[in-house]
Amino acid sequence: MRAVAFIVLALGLGACADPYVSTTANTISSGEWKIERQADRVTGNAIASALLRTRNSSHSGEDYAKPAQLQLTCFERNPVVRFSFEFKIGSDKNSAFGYRFDDKPGHDNVESRILLGYTVIVIEDKAAVAQFVDELVNSNTLYLRIRSLNGGRTTAEFRVGGAAAAVQAALAECPVMPPQGQKRTS
Repeated sequence: MRAVAFIVLALGLGACADPYVSTTANTISSGEWKIERQADRVTGNAIASALLRTRNSSHSGEDYAKPAQLQLTCFERNPVVRFSFEFKIGSDKNSAFGYRFDDKPGHDNVESRILLGYTVIVIEDKAAVAQFVDELVNSNTLYLRIRSLNGGRTTAEFRVGGAAAAVQAALAECPVMPPQGQKRTS
C-alpha cells in the first residue's frame, strides 16, 4: 500500500516539472543544432538558446574522447558563446583560446574567460562574439583549441551547419552587431 501511495505521489509531482528544465519541450532542430524557445516563468520574457553537441572532444590528460557542447544564448541581454566539457580545461589566468571555421583563417588568443569549476569557457566580449557569429553562420565545421599551463591542451570539433537559424533564434533578444568595417552577409 505504501509503495502504491509513493508511486502516485511521485507521478503527481513529476507532472509539475518546470518545462524550462526539459530538453525536449519547445525544441526545434536546424542541422545538428537544438534550438529552444519558451517564456521565462518568472519574467514572461522569451528565453532562447541554441545547443550543439559533439563527441569529437579531446584533452591531453584524457585517454578517450568525451562529449562537449556549444551554446549560443543571451545572458542579461548580452550575447554569449559558451563551450562546456566533461573535464577541466584550465584556469582563466594561464589559458589561451583559439578557433577556426572551415578553411578560413584561425583566431588565436580570443578574448574569453574560464568559469569557476574549470570546465566551461565563454566568449562574452561583444566584438569577439560578433566576429565568432559572423563566421559561424556561413560555416560547416568549427575546430577549437584551448592551451593551458595547468590544464593541458583541449580540442573539439563541431559540425555547425544550420547555424544561421540557431543564431537568429538564440540571439534574437540580444542582437550581435557585425565586426567593425564588415557588413553581415546573413
